[in-house]
Amino acid sequence: MAAKRVLITGAAGFLGSHLCDRFITEGYHVIGMDNLITGDLRNIEHLFKLSNFEFYHHDVSKFIHVPGELDYILHFASPASPIDYLKIPIQTLKVGALGTHNCLGLAKAKNARMLVASTSEVYGDPLVHPQTEEYWGNVNPVGPRGVYDEAKRFMESITMAYHTFHHVETRIVRIFNTYGPRMRLNDGRALPAFIGQALRGEDLTVFGDGSQTRSFCYVADLVEGIYRLLLSDYAYPVNIGNPDEITLKEFAEEIIKLTGTTQKIVYKPLPKDDPKQRKPDISKAKELLGWEPSVKRAEGVKITYDYFKSLPPEEWLRQPKEFKSMHK
Repeated sequence: MAAKRVLITGAAGFLGSHLCDRFITEGYHVIGMDNLITGDLRNIEHLFKLSNFEFYHHDVSKFIHVPGELDYILHFASPASPIDYLKIPIQTLKVGALGTHNCLGLAKAKNARMLVASTSEVYGDPLVHPQTEEYWGNVNPVGPRGVYDEAKRFMESITMAYHTFHHVETRIVRIFNTYGPRMRLNDGRALPAFIGQALRGEDLTVFGDGSQTRSFCYVADLVEGIYRLLLSDYAYPVNIGNPDEITLKEFAEEIIKLTGTTQKIVYKPLPKDDPKQRKPDISKAKELLGWEPSVKRAEGVKITYDYFKSLPPEEWLRQPKEFKSMHK
């Protein structure tokens, strides 16, 4: 019996590459797709020698052609950190809107089930805590984060429209803060930012007074939740994240202790529309998928720190790369 075929967009990114690994392990034929604007081929180069992996260097905001049958599509092509989406706002909107539309059209044509990667950012700066899937959010559509937040909110809307109108099988995962090996040290998110500063001997930068909270989920736990959601029969959004909440000040202190740095915490003004609280209500994931995270933060952060520490020192110093415009 032929292996089932899955298309993973954003395959060279942090999450996309881990999903490629998981589906290869499960015996699927994996087709990776990425335009490499934020992805890195080094994340998937170990897969190139495999007969059940192939890669397309392509921008999903343009028409997608994949020959042969497809059983599943996982749409993970999007900038996901503030440094990225503030630098390339138009591309961020395009991949959430045009890219999702193209993927859904492909799913319809191939009669494939499609899972889209949404985000806790659809809740904005939440007025409800913890955040349940029924909460509609508190989002500023014209603020600096609006390009990402609204791209993901539109992604959910068009996905549900294709489900209800075209009867495409769809799944929506709302991803909360995730971390692990293959993150970029310079992507602006709290964990790689703190570890990067510690490795470079810099003070750790906390924005605001550090009382804002995040809930960090290790990548292996997240991938397990995504895999179970894809194979479930539930079409509405599901939160996948770790409800173990911590303030950013406390988290910075944990990184200082882990890395042994002698640097201190410095405080800078809070960016506009930065969420004050992040904690998923994962009741649905527990009930529908039998899923909850198993990797403790101390364990996962240690693995991630060891990964970053193993990189060549020039990687610690690398600045965010300049992005080429996709306009013609």
